[in-house]
Amino acid sequence: MVSVTTTITVDLGDRSYPVLVGHGARSELSALIPAGVKRVAVLTQAGIPWPVDPGVASIQIELPEGEAAKSLSVVEDVCRQLAGAGFTRADAIVAVGGGVVTDVGGFVASVYHRGIRFVSVSTTLLGQVDAAIGGKTGVNLPEGKNLVGAFWQPSAVICDTETLETLPHREFQCGVGEIAKYHFLGGGRLDELPIDERVGACVQIKADVVMADEREGGTRAILNYGHTLAHAIETAGAFDLRHGEAVAIGIRYAAEIAHLLGRIDNDRVVEHERVLAAYELPTTVPEELTDTELMNLFSRDKKAIDGVTFVLDGPNGVETVVGVDPEVLATSFAAVR
Repeated sequence: MVSVTTTITVDLGDRSYPVLVGHGARSELSALIPAGVKRVAVLTQAGIPWPVDPGVASIQIELPEGEAAKSLSVVEDVCRQLAGAGFTRADAIVAVGGGVVTDVGGFVASVYHRGIRFVSVSTTLLGQVDAAIGGKTGVNLPEGKNLVGAFWQPSAVICDTETLETLPHREFQCGVGEIAKYHFLGGGRLDELPIDERVGACVQIKADVVMADEREGGTRAILNYGHTLAHAIETAGAFDLRHGEAVAIGIRYAAEIAHLLGRIDNDRVVEHERVLAAYELPTTVPEELTDTELMNLFSRDKKAIDGVTFVLDGPNGVETVVGVDPEVLATSFAAVR
């Protein structure tokens, strides 16, 4: 099948870059390798069945499977492999995989030789609509997700929707949870669009937000809609929930908080429920987790600068709300039980 792609530009001045979206888009990788790069390191994982041709000399580095790859020890190992292979600032990284791979690849690129160029080839729905776009890179600590990282923009991003055809259902649903949030960030009825157009629409929304607030000093925080509770669930333990599924629960919880605060009416809550149901996403917290345990974890969230901070829907759209009343937080758990 001939690649038919849409190009969305993340306009950041001299650090602007294209995001290519479409079936077979990875075939255009060689044209996106930055000028002057003679060699690349392709970072991927063993279970990712999508080979790429960067058009220049390359080595391949395999990351551990799953979320375990997002650790400082893995970053050190990759950097040492790059150093052993003689990579310099003139070389580049190509990260091929889901959000784990592009997060690690971007972070390695940000710190190796104090910064080298990289291209993301995203192969999961979650990565294509969220993780690969915008320059947020990072790894986890035992104390929480993405607590060590950097803002480091890629040279290009490829969202090849052909790779979505082989995703297991649960992995696809992981990305759908992130798509659900875009419905409330101006996306409207995204669920009615074909997958290529849906991915492209999400990329455009994220690109617009990143262009307005690259380093999350203000409006970019709206991209964390549903993530405060989601990150608390993920930090609390290894439950049978993917990231996007946890985000879906967080979206329903955030809608309840906004409703109790008088920020949205019941019809808007119903629309949240409609979207989550249309995507067959979970909306209940694992029974093993207590409300108190989750509330204690809210303070670890990276947005919690001046008290418990939530991203909430409201009359002016989704925005950050600081210092949410703990009683409202406690009462709102009833909606996700």
